[in-house]
Amino acid sequence: MSTNETQNPTGAGKPKERWHRRVVEGHLGVFALLTTVAVSIGGIVEIAPMFTAKLGPETLAGVTPYTALEVAGRDIYVREGCYLCHSQMIRPMRSELLRFGEWSRAGEYAYEHPFLLGSRRVGPDLMRVGGKYPDAWHYEHMRDPRSTSPGSIMPPYPWLYRQNVDPADIQASLRALKVVGVPYTEAQIAGAPADMRWQGDSIVKNLAGMGIKTRPDREIVAVIAYLQRLGKDGKAAIAAQERAAAPVAVSASTHTGPGARP
Repeated sequence: MSTNETQNPTGAGKPKERWHRRVVEGHLGVFALLTTVAVSIGGIVEIAPMFTAKLGPETLAGVTPYTALEVAGRDIYVREGCYLCHSQMIRPMRSELLRFGEWSRAGEYAYEHPFLLGSRRVGPDLMRVGGKYPDAWHYEHMRDPRSTSPGSIMPPYPWLYRQNVDPADIQASLRALKVVGVPYTEAQIAGAPADMRWQGDSIVKNLAGMGIKTRPDREIVAVIAYLQRLGKDGKAAIAAQERAAAPVAVSASTHTGPGARP
């Protein structure tokens, strides 16, 4: 007989067993059932609100899907890994606002599949590059980055001036984007080759005015179309919102300032 048994033969000094260990943890079936119920309740609490809220990304009035030629340029932009060195997200910080322009709103990315926010800036942010430079600047920049940006470490992309865009590939891209929610119609998809030609001719005409000759089906033309679109819709939509809110702000400051009459 041990010393403890000699001193306490009735076992009165043993710790009392908890009820949950005896009733719940001691029966695997009960424990598994209660765990399943608890996890299910937690999942329902987290998931249920998603079905009562508006589905889909936040929208911004005035932001529209890319044209067929701009989609072609975006596909090339992704293919060449441009998003690895250039971000497309301006943060609401004074230094960024002064350098890049108006900070990015969530609604501007409604038709971005995939997002090209980027994770670093080897080069400048491109969210507001649309309309900042003429078409000829982008043409020369992609051909020889240092001709327009001295000291740039960006490589040239000479193949963009030789390779053509296949309209059938872009129609396939439009169909894929439609599946994930971009509101392209069948008529727009069918008319993509003609739309690409029309927009490409416009860019080629602009380039010709600067003494540059190229064809509307070249990849460089599609890239220019995409870059010239970046941030333009969002910038215009934000400006329109600010103009609409301005009279309200002025009225409020006029009637609620110190000394204002009731």
